[in-house]
Amino acid sequence: MASAGSDLGIENTNIKTAPGVSLDEQQKTLVGSVLDLFAGRPSLKKLSLWDDNGVFEDNITIATGRTQFEAQWYGLQTAFSEIERLHHEVVSAGNPIGMDLKTRYVTKGISKEQTIESRINIFYDKDTGKITKVQDKWGGELPDSSFKNVSIDQLFDPWWWVHYAEGWVWWMWSFTWDTWWWQAMRNLNSVTVPKMVSVPKNDEEDAKRGNQ
Repeated sequence: MASAGSDLGIENTNIKTAPGVSLDEQQKTLVGSVLDLFAGRPSLKKLSLWDDNGVFEDNITIATGRTQFEAQWYGLQTAFSEIERLHHEVVSAGNPIGMDLKTRYVTKGISKEQTIESRINIFYDKDTGKITKVQDKWGGELPDSSFKNVSIDQLFDPWWWVHYAEGWVWWMWSFTWDTWWWQAMRNLNSVTVPKMVSVPKNDEEDAKRGNQ
């Protein structure tokens, strides 16, 4: 696993770390592969670094198992015409590996642009070297379970509603959405996206898409 980066076609090999943070070779491979995924550069080889029962979780989905999380990553290519990483920095070399990430997305068809700042947590099994979970926390947070978890202060904050509305419109156009029924919609997203996104069946098909 330690020397697998080049064999897997990982493109992001220049990993930026915060002062005092040092990654071993295995961790560099995992971080590099995750950066590729967030850049809309998935491949079956890179996703082989994930445990079959792995989980991808962000503010709009909880994708559990290979069928669901692979569709989420390949879905970025389907939804967005541009994906630009503006900043990344690994801030913790533990388990999970913690990373700050800032990414600009442009939605296909309507050219809607959105910049998201996230805290990424990468959980992995030290014995197998496989990723078991990736959390993408927009603004450093994930919803707990439902709209009722929004604070009273947020409900009376007009800027919170503006931010909420922008996110809802943006994700609705990119086939995923942000609604008041957070938990139900996050679960629904994980089920529906695999039905809309085609994942390559083998390396040959993957290569034809330019993913290897």
